[in-house]
Amino acid sequence: MVNLSGFIRFHAQRTPGKTALVYGNQRISYMEFLRRIERLGGWLVRQGVGTGDVVAVLMKNSAAFLEIAFATSHVGAVLLPVNYRLSAEEVTYIARDAGARLLLVDDDLLSRAGGVDRIVAVDADAQQDMGRLTGACAPAEVAVRWPDDLMRLMYTSGTTARPKGVMHSYGNFYWKNAAHQMEFGLSPDTRLLVTLPLYHVGAYDLPGIAVLWCGGTIVLHRDFDPQAVLAAFDSERITGVALVPVMTGMLLACPERDRYDVSSLRWVCGGGEKTPESRIRAFSDYFRNARYIDAYGLTESCSGDTFMAAGREIEKIGSAGRATLHVEIQIRSVDGEILPPGRTGEICLRGPKITRGYWNDPEKTRASFHGDWFRTGDAGHLDADGFLYLTDRIKDMIISGGENIASSEIERVIYLLPQVRDAAVIGVPDDHWGERPVAIVALTPGAVLDLQALTAHCRAHLGGFKVPKELLLVAELPRNATGKVLKRELRRMYADSSLLHPTTRDSS
Repeated sequence: MVNLSGFIRFHAQRTPGKTALVYGNQRISYMEFLRRIERLGGWLVRQGVGTGDVVAVLMKNSAAFLEIAFATSHVGAVLLPVNYRLSAEEVTYIARDAGARLLLVDDDLLSRAGGVDRIVAVDADAQQDMGRLTGACAPAEVAVRWPDDLMRLMYTSGTTARPKGVMHSYGNFYWKNAAHQMEFGLSPDTRLLVTLPLYHVGAYDLPGIAVLWCGGTIVLHRDFDPQAVLAAFDSERITGVALVPVMTGMLLACPERDRYDVSSLRWVCGGGEKTPESRIRAFSDYFRNARYIDAYGLTESCSGDTFMAAGREIEKIGSAGRATLHVEIQIRSVDGEILPPGRTGEICLRGPKITRGYWNDPEKTRASFHGDWFRTGDAGHLDADGFLYLTDRIKDMIISGGENIASSEIERVIYLLPQVRDAAVIGVPDDHWGERPVAIVALTPGAVLDLQALTAHCRAHLGGFKVPKELLLVAELPRNATGKVLKRELRRMYADSSLLHPTTRDSS
């Protein structure tokens, strides 16, 4: 059997007192974690949850979140983690589409809960230990689950359409674990800090609970706070962490950073979007014992499909690395033609950790595959050594005067300016060119940047047709929980002309 509780039981029998999870002031051993899982499983059975039923979770990071995830698997049910930043309407749609039988929700998120007949609020005490909510329950017997059985549903954010439910089997999850154990060198000595939200693969899977599979320890933070992260590196002797690039930037900019001993850190895995080269170099200057592992992955693949090879970070700077174990990559044209190294096209993936499709949506499932190759919707190219270079989401490519422009290429150049703290480029309609690039920038405190200076800088590095024709200065770029810039939100902001300062427009 492959239930998640199985590897907790394995380590509980061999190293019962070893710490599995640190949350707040709690240090939960493998044996205690197993007992919590079994008791919570008993409570789930009393709620009518059985094999194949969907259990939804609308919660921030907590010990309870992981208890629920493992207990759901223990009784053979399917986990549905829901983004707690969604609206009540969006949560209701997802819960109903998935057919959730039960929804567990942090009590301060109750206003967003819906779509399920049975909703249970989880208060601050229960977030520490679900037993404080459920009371004493007889341990549930473990259900029988096999590799092809459905383990989890995760809904991707919709752009013009409704969110899609990605199906993850146990096989997908364990093949992912095997690859990530090799990439990160996971062992019982691994001490992983999890500060990204657990409803996302970046926290749950990169490498996430694979650390518990290997008998290591997870230190869990409810929210991301840069100083708290640096303090945890010091006090908990953290060896690894997954962060999105904007978080890494916040750590490097923390004014208190030199107070902390970060020598235990061996790696930081990046993802979510392309990491600026300047940030990778600044990382190496500060974290002397750690390497920055740029990566690429998807919800549909349980995350982490490529990783930067150790020692090649500078040689291959700008790349997201090579395919991980048991993952293959092809680059294809819009017509499905396989493209050679150096040619940009759609990134397609194949391997046992990749989803078999979308929940109750055979049409979208069919459209997302070339045979057994999954179409990511991302554009990029491979070099002669098999290293992947991302350019853009295919839908975010800017087509100006018949030329394809990757916004990430322009962003890379903009990040070279010391005044720039954060940057994104979008394409907007243009009567003459079809589209024109627009730069949206957040400046470092006290810095000044105008369109004339930006234009001069970009012309020194880019062809003229790629130079942004407008500059919009903002306090912050809108991002989702994992740090990806919400370009659809930037387009909405651009459409509101009141947000544009008159001097940001290029009259040429």
